[in-house]
Amino acid sequence: MTLAELYVALLAGAAVVLASIGAARAAARLGLPSLLLFLALGVAIGEDGLGLEFDDAQLAQNLGTAALAVILVEGGLTTKWASTRAVLAPASVLAIGGVGVSVLVTAAGAHLLLGMDWQPALLLGAIVSSTDAAAVFSILRTVPVSRRTAGLLEAESGFNDAPTVILVLLFATTSLHETSVVTVGINLLFQLAAGAAVGLAVGYAGTAALRRIALPASGLYPLATFGFGLVAFAAAGTAQASGFLAAYLAGIVMGNAGLPHRGATASFAEGLGWLAQIGLFVLLGLLITPSGLPGHVVPALLIGGVLLLLARPLSVLLCLIPFRVPWRHQVFVSWAGLRGAVPIVLATFPIVAGVPGSEQILDIVFVVVALFTLVQGPPLPAVARWAGLLPPGTARELQVEAAPLDRLDAELLTLVVPAGSRLHGVRVFELRLPTPTVISLIVRKGRTIVPRSDTELRAGDELLVVTTSQGREATERRLRAVSRRGRLAHWFDEYGDPEPSS
Repeated sequence: MTLAELYVALLAGAAVVLASIGAARAAARLGLPSLLLFLALGVAIGEDGLGLEFDDAQLAQNLGTAALAVILVEGGLTTKWASTRAVLAPASVLAIGGVGVSVLVTAAGAHLLLGMDWQPALLLGAIVSSTDAAAVFSILRTVPVSRRTAGLLEAESGFNDAPTVILVLLFATTSLHETSVVTVGINLLFQLAAGAAVGLAVGYAGTAALRRIALPASGLYPLATFGFGLVAFAAAGTAQASGFLAAYLAGIVMGNAGLPHRGATASFAEGLGWLAQIGLFVLLGLLITPSGLPGHVVPALLIGGVLLLLARPLSVLLCLIPFRVPWRHQVFVSWAGLRGAVPIVLATFPIVAGVPGSEQILDIVFVVVALFTLVQGPPLPAVARWAGLLPPGTARELQVEAAPLDRLDAELLTLVVPAGSRLHGVRVFELRLPTPTVISLIVRKGRTIVPRSDTELRAGDELLVVTTSQGREATERRLRAVSRRGRLAHWFDEYGDPEPSS
């Protein structure tokens, strides 16, 4: 590549990234997962659009796997263990057992409705059985369900990639006549157990190292943290274990360990995660030839219908019965099982392995992801209301973000007073925030207000709250309590529990 060609490549790459960022903003306004617009952008610049040809399934698989590793590390770093711990058991059962049920039911549908042989039917079922964390939570940000329900979906999405990858590789490379259920079970348990062990070991080792080693620049801490996460992924993969599970668990351990410069690390992780998603979805859009998709719409509708209306509800029902999850929660969890990049990446595995008919499977999977993300995503708030998880007039949960001020051992919290919140009409002194927490600034309709003790809060106000690291949890709990029940929240036994019972 000449220097002139490098300039052109960088210009094109930067333009795609900026266009994708604009697409992400548009998707948020429309209530759609951003992956749809990223995929559409890839298709638009592909061979049936601007004419850029790309059909290297091996390269797509390699880059896609690396991008998924980055996304899982970022997901682990931003996962709150306090929320995940309470739902760890049901999420694990749903991630493993639910994948198994979904694979079998979807494969039966493909066999009966499309006339597929059992081997490709099981392969297709395994490919579409994994939910996607990025797709799920781009929608959940607009649906204020309880942290328990959201945590269940988050943990399931982080855990179920591992068993799905194992099953896809098995069905793509091994004949059904050459293996048994016992062999599959032993292989699955080994890869999951070994991957978990590697992830936890690297996570704790990385935590110990980052706490004891003084790096010369604060910007090196996010790089080192992500480096440990990728070490977990690669080490587990080298040991023939689940690298995806290892990466996610290593991220969870380090993300909840109170490492130095955790604010910078969280921002870096979020940015790198977005970059990985943009690159991954645009790449997968490039891989698809749109002119060949119309012939696969009907098979995709049939498989997607079986997955949405039968396989997913049945897997949720069977896996969550022992945990006595209310039926309305099950309805929402079932509908919120969105598919995203993972199935499309997994669809490249049989192509690389030379499985006959794998190009058709890729097209079917792409159409399933695109169409059923549109079917499931926008109605989620309505489904939540119908299921009783979002009663009319319910205020959205406060979304609090933190920017740590490490040298002062302080944190700057930002929050927006939602419409319907009981914070509306409360005066600053009535909040009774823990000492030495203060509201330093209010942004109201584009104007800044330095609050006094008698300043009244209004819906839509953006508050900047300065507190100590030790007082942050108490501050958040008090703000949540007043948001839910008003200035007399404690009289109503409301203490801002982040995981309220429903």
